[in-house]
Amino acid sequence: MPITGNPLSRPSDTSAATAKTSDRPLRADAKRNRDRLLNVAARAFATDGVDTSLEGIAREAGVGIGTLYRHFPTREALIEAVYRRELEALVSAAETLSATRSPDEALAGWMQRFVDYIATKRGMKDSLKLLIESNSPLFAEVSGLIPRTLTDLLDKAVAAGSVRADVDSADVLHALSSIYSASDGPDWTERSRRLVRLLMDGLRYGAPNPG
Repeated sequence: MPITGNPLSRPSDTSAATAKTSDRPLRADAKRNRDRLLNVAARAFATDGVDTSLEGIAREAGVGIGTLYRHFPTREALIEAVYRRELEALVSAAETLSATRSPDEALAGWMQRFVDYIATKRGMKDSLKLLIESNSPLFAEVSGLIPRTLTDLLDKAVAAGSVRADVDSADVLHALSSIYSASDGPDWTERSRRLVRLLMDGLRYGAPNPG
């Protein structure tokens, strides 16, 4: 039976296994099972780390362990799917925010979403280390998604005159990413949100038409 032992088993098969399970369309019930597994796994990896019980994930999702293995043949495939979904949700949020808010409010809302993404990433740091050690192609595949998304949002806000024009998106991303290394604590999330609001105040300062 796959991956009940060493979590680093068959690392070279990760991308192939993921592609095999994701390229063909899923029946509605299979998709529901997969979504439940990803939801439970995201919480489990964030709170319990890379060694969390796969049997426990399946049980909490209300499916058998065989169902988990059919969707995610290796532990790395499950970790990769969880991380990919979190990243894709962050990127797709930019389109939704841009369609429903003013450019500066869309930027501010996305930056707050970025804090939530960082919180998940902090919780999954051991799991992500496993992906790095297994030579997963994920990071090369998604490289540039976040910088491009932020640049697009910032450019729209600059064009609307709601944030200052002398801002480099790389500097903003660096400021946001520094939150990742902030000391942990019960108030980490709220403190991080305050830092985002402070950063937005700085971006609006001196803008022609601040929001």
